[in-house]
Amino acid sequence: MNKDVVVRFAPSPTGYLHIGGARTAIYNWLYARKTGGKLILRIEDTDAERSSEESIKGIIDGLKWLGITWDEGPYFQSHFIEEHLATAQRLLETGHAYKCFCTKEELDRKREEARRNKADMRYDGTCRNLTPDEIAEKEATGLPYTIRLKVPKGPGSVGFQDIVYGYIEKKYEDIEDFVIVRSNGQPLYVLSNAVDDIRDGITHVIRGQDGLANTPKQILIYRALGKPVPRFAHMSLTLDPQKAKISKRRHGERVAVHFYKEHGFLPWAFVNFLVLLGWSTPDSKQIFSKEELIEAFSLEGINRANSIFDIRKDDPKFFTDPKALSINAHYLRTLPLEEIEPYVRAELEKAGIWDPEYAGVKRDWFLSTVDLIRARFHVTTDFATLGRCYFSDEFPMEPKALKKNILKHGGLKEWFPMLADRLEALEIFDAGGAEKVIRETAEEVGIKAGILINGIRTAVTGQAVGPGLFEVLGAIGQKRVVERLRRAVALFNGL
Repeated sequence: MNKDVVVRFAPSPTGYLHIGGARTAIYNWLYARKTGGKLILRIEDTDAERSSEESIKGIIDGLKWLGITWDEGPYFQSHFIEEHLATAQRLLETGHAYKCFCTKEELDRKREEARRNKADMRYDGTCRNLTPDEIAEKEATGLPYTIRLKVPKGPGSVGFQDIVYGYIEKKYEDIEDFVIVRSNGQPLYVLSNAVDDIRDGITHVIRGQDGLANTPKQILIYRALGKPVPRFAHMSLTLDPQKAKISKRRHGERVAVHFYKEHGFLPWAFVNFLVLLGWSTPDSKQIFSKEELIEAFSLEGINRANSIFDIRKDDPKFFTDPKALSINAHYLRTLPLEEIEPYVRAELEKAGIWDPEYAGVKRDWFLSTVDLIRARFHVTTDFATLGRCYFSDEFPMEPKALKKNILKHGGLKEWFPMLADRLEALEIFDAGGAEKVIRETAEEVGIKAGILINGIRTAVTGQAVGPGLFEVLGAIGQKRVVERLRRAVALFNGL
């Protein structure tokens, strides 16, 4: 245990919490819990044009739904801009930074010249060695300026040991004197992020691979300020099946955490899935309880290879990554009934088919029915769609099932009323009694029992498949089964 470990999740509130951000939050949370350290939530909201209260709420709600808890925050980066600017001023005073009066037009001209010469465009240090008098003269004319960090010149490099990617080094000559404050007085991310991490005492920066390019610059800021450099662990990217980076703009809500909440995922199941996008154990274990995952997690287990999130847009069976559905189905089918009960209730309430008695006198029936039907379900929304026939007498009839199991056998028009009468006459209506009646009737009319079994299933559930029919009939109940069989005769009208 290391109570000195401090990590942070620092999202920009420019949209909903997407799966890449959620995965970053989860890894930071797991590392904090594994080490006994601290997780800070910091909202990096300095982009005033794109940041919104709605996005902030969406991020916090998404983290809470996933069960990701933080120890401090949320802090808001915009509240510390004065500190960021004061740090830039201190860097000016210590000679680690300088004012750059080069205009955009001048820089564009140099950039175009470098392009013509097929050379890399790096700032040439025009303003690096201005004298105090030259600086004062330019300021007196009202020229705007940026503030650039002085990168050491000559031989040497910035190197660091990334926990995931190993030793990474960048030569000084390959890093230009970079801007840390814009000409409008706005500090850049590279400065604000480093200052915030220093203030918050961050010991480990766990973030996406796209932050890797900024790391040498941030290390130079740490050094210039005389502060210890945190350890870095950059996570591999999450890509779509076409090997494009997952993004809100490209993929829309299918990469949003709230999409999975609305489509019937259990929070921990989704956490379990997201962890496996770029992390694994030596034994390739797939299913973890919260305690098991915290115990097993290590930064060294993060993979260098990019992971694939198999987005499905047009697949009628798998509306998203099949592995995500498989993991969710595992939890849906194996968790104690009391744990999934509130999620099922929420779906039935949303569909308008919740009966308050399911939480009262009918609770035993409700839980036993949920237990019966969940074996074939992948998401909680299935209880209100595929499972609707158990909780409502108004349910859809699958066209293929209707044609194959009912309309194909004209005799069912007579056999359904006969079965209804016989099932209604049973003093004890249960799976055994219903099976006896159905098999005896099939033998009496000279047909295979499967014809009656499949026909009855479709008549009372609207489907072609499901749990064992006799258990299904017992769950639906004598009165409703009899009514549905009699009502099914109308399906033959017009033939």
